[in-house]
Amino acid sequence: MIKKFEEVSSTIIAEFLARWMLGILFTMAGYWKVFVLTPAKHAENFFIKGFEGHWIPEWLLWALGVSIPVLELAAGLALLAGLWRKLTLTSVGLLLLLTTYGHALQQPLFDIDGHTFTRFVLVIFLLMLPSSIVFLTVDNWISSRKS
Repeated sequence: MIKKFEEVSSTIIAEFLARWMLGILFTMAGYWKVFVLTPAKHAENFFIKGFEGHWIPEWLLWALGVSIPVLELAAGLALLAGLWRKLTLTSVGLLLLLTTYGHALQQPLFDIDGHTFTRFVLVIFLLMLPSSIVFLTVDNWISSRKS
């Protein structure tokens, strides 16, 4: 068994671990925002109150505030499953860019060194890996069933 494990590429293991790390983080954040806080409270607390007096129209704040928790939950689950890998990673990357813009709008010298930058680096790392090394995913299972 150990010999079989030693034959597995380190790149495959790195992809799996990074994808699951991101998946867990986004699933748990989305779960909390959807089922504990609720999307409406998320929108009200972090978007409506947080961006009062800024250029962003209230309807857009409500739309983003209630949809982001659902997107985080769906993206987290898709990352864990390995479903639509490129689309999911791109969506998560865009979500992190949006988050960074929002924080920078509230606080121009926002410190990105926290969880946002770390997650963004993981997204970029995963997007740079060739899809041929991706292992244990629904995408691979689906493509193997087609061939």
